[in-house]
Amino acid sequence: MKAEFLLKERIAIIPGRSFAELVVWRVPTPVRESSHAFKYRLALVVDGACVLRYDNEAGKGDHRHVGEAEIAYRFTTPEALLADFWADVEPWRES
Repeated sequence: MKAEFLLKERIAIIPGRSFAELVVWRVPTPVRESSHAFKYRLALVVDGACVLRYDNEAGKGDHRHVGEAEIAYRFTTPEALLADFWADVEPWRES
């Protein structure tokens, strides 16, 4: 099995100012330091800067970036991942 895209979207949050980019693949073997069959990158970009990102970069495992901080993330399902990401995006929609 080859890696397959499950989701690839770019969504305007505040048109002209911010957007979310969501990319999720199903992979044949887990990414190094992850224990599931998904590779993902979810990012919120505001005024040209990435202010929030969830990813599981090889060798680092599942984590999220909030500003300059890198925080471990407990991946359970792709649906929970998206829900957690959108919950973190919500305050940016209000600003």
